[in-house]
Amino acid sequence: MKNKFLMIVAAALCAGVVAANAADKKHLAGPKGGRLLENTEPKAEFYLEKDHTSTITFYDKDLKAVPASDQTVAVVAEAKSGKQKIEFEKKGELLVSKGKLPEEDAYNVVVQLKQNPEAKPQNFRFKLDLATCGSCKRAEYACICDE
Repeated sequence: MKNKFLMIVAAALCAGVVAANAADKKHLAGPKGGRLLENTEPKAEFYLEKDHTSTITFYDKDLKAVPASDQTVAVVAEAKSGKQKIEFEKKGELLVSKGKLPEEDAYNVVVQLKQNPEAKPQNFRFKLDLATCGSCKRAEYACICDE
């Protein structure tokens, strides 16, 4: 009886971990097809361009694009080929990477965003997986479904 109880508790804990991992993956959809960075004001979308440069677009609460102002961004790519830090610069209404991200299929990135020079930096960590999700048809790094 005690073993059966322990097995039920273990199964419930495992189910909770799986549900938590699925919940970690789901996030809001970026209008360009990129990844919206959570808890930013204005909202920021990380998008990897076809040439492996990256853009950060800012949006108001209704997801209408707004121009970048005093924000600064840096990305650290942790690819198999080594760590690479990429700075961003303002071009028009966007922030655009000064260099290209590695052309590998999947690696970890850290996006560091400061809303203004006095603000505390916000760090966003995720896997930059370029495979296409079978359900939502977005790149895995920007997937919005629970798969």
